[in-house]
Amino acid sequence: MSQDPRIQSATSHWGTRFVSNGVLLADFQDVTQSLERWEDWCRAWCDRAAVHERLGREALAQGYRLSGAEHLSRAAVYYHFAKFVFVHDVAQMRAAHEKAIACKQLALPHMRPPAVRVEIPYEGRTLAGFLRLPAGAVKPPVLIMVPGLDSAKEELEAYELPFLARGMATLMVDGPGQGEAEYEFPIRGDYEVPVKAMVDWVMTRPEVDSTRIGLWGVSLGGYYAPRAAAFEKRLKACIGLAGPYDFGDTWDKLPELTREAFRVRSHLATQAEAKAYSSTLTLKNGIARQIECPLFLVTGKLDRLIPWQDTQRMGDEASGPVEIMIVEDGNHIANNRPYRYRSRTADWMAEQLGLPQQ
Repeated sequence: MSQDPRIQSATSHWGTRFVSNGVLLADFQDVTQSLERWEDWCRAWCDRAAVHERLGREALAQGYRLSGAEHLSRAAVYYHFAKFVFVHDVAQMRAAHEKAIACKQLALPHMRPPAVRVEIPYEGRTLAGFLRLPAGAVKPPVLIMVPGLDSAKEELEAYELPFLARGMATLMVDGPGQGEAEYEFPIRGDYEVPVKAMVDWVMTRPEVDSTRIGLWGVSLGGYYAPRAAAFEKRLKACIGLAGPYDFGDTWDKLPELTREAFRVRSHLATQAEAKAYSSTLTLKNGIARQIECPLFLVTGKLDRLIPWQDTQRMGDEASGPVEIMIVEDGNHIANNRPYRYRSRTADWMAEQLGLPQQ
């Protein structure tokens, strides 16, 4: 069987990400090995997601709420990966996305601890997010978590859990160009603008300690979070995972699927426009030096998407205290070695936000 090179690219670049973020290895192998054409990617993943959705709905109907939440959360991740870079067919992509949103919404109240959907005012509309409080906590600190180019809040639970377990509330938000916001708000390099709206919203919430706010971002979010921290001084600490220093500098080395996803989510007509726009996502011109809060950066030495040197440069230029973890045998976001950094970054953030050691 001759397989579409776009499927080969997606499988090789993102396989460990799928598995470390909730996709069962056997499902990943079954779905990707069954495909010949990229055009069938979304349908195949939706078919497998439907298996887990059905199990979740059956469990809820039988009164097994926790099992239902587990199955439905997995289904949401599968539906997300059905659409994540499937931007050539927006109607099919959006239908899969709506299924991801619906499955996760069914799961939220039955998760342990439960989560609630929230809507954050932003430029006359709203940004959708999930707020989750650690069990038994009274006014815990809160970690704002932002996705990357092709991720969304429904994918972030595996990243979220170590922080939640250490006593932090988590607020996962789809920002401009991400998840639910991607259809109305294009990608923007000055991500401090939506982060300001997120922090403003947190300041109104009595159930969390708004004097202790952290920020976390993954992949392109690993640029967004440090960029926002350069301007938003209410943040106490920031974690960036494998973000670019200047997205335009990496443009020509990116996979075709990534460049096209960026074009669509930037609401641009051509690849030439997208390439020019990518340079607006930058920490150049002294922006990195404005990062004053404690900063923890993670990258993989074998990252084929964003060179590890971008992380090093970001850390070298930041003005505040910096910890850098370069995983020698790590790929993009070191998703092939998640045990190297997930617990460590959660411990670090807990310390920055004044929580006791666990």
